[in-house]
Amino acid sequence: MRRFTYVSRRRRSVMSEEFKYELAKDLGFYETVEREGWGGIRSKDAGNMVKRALQIAEQSIKRRP
Repeated sequence: MRRFTYVSRRRRSVMSEEFKYELAKDLGFYETVEREGWGGIRSKDAGNMVKRALQIAEQSIKRRP
């Protein structure tokens, strides 16, 4: 028996495009994104981007009173 999972095509992005570009610049693969789009980055780079975004979010939460 096959299981199908419905994935909405209108998925809302958690990170803004501006923030993603900022992370790509910081992590050194911005040029790849500019040339090939987000589909051109390596899985490792995407993972590092998510990891860095989580670090920033955690730091932001810690600063709250």
